[in-house]
Amino acid sequence: MKSLYLVLFSAFLLIIQVQDAAARGTIERACMRSDRTASRDLCQCIQRVADQTLTRSDQRKGAKFFAKPHKAQEIRQSDNASNEAFWKKWKAFGNTAEAICG
Repeated sequence: MKSLYLVLFSAFLLIIQVQDAAARGTIERACMRSDRTASRDLCQCIQRVADQTLTRSDQRKGAKFFAKPHKAQEIRQSDNASNEAFWKKWKAFGNTAEAICG
C-alpha cells in the first residue's frame, strides 16, 4: 500500500512539473516570435522579470501584445477596472524590464 501512495505521489509531482514547465516562458516565446529583432538573451531577461512581477495569467494576457500591439492600446484605453489594474502592472513590468534588461 505504501508503494502505491509513493507511485501516486510521484505521478502527481510529475503532472505539476509538466504544467509548470508549460506555463513558464510565455513572454520569452512571444518575444522570440515577435516582428522585432530581439536576442534570446534579451527575451530570457524579460521573461525573468515577468516571472518576478506578473502572474501567469498576466503573462498570458500580455504575451498577446507581441503579436497584436493594438490589443495593448485597447486595454490601456479601456474603462474596465480589471483592465486598468492589469495595465498598471504591465506598465510597471515594462519599466522594470527596461531598467534591468535594457
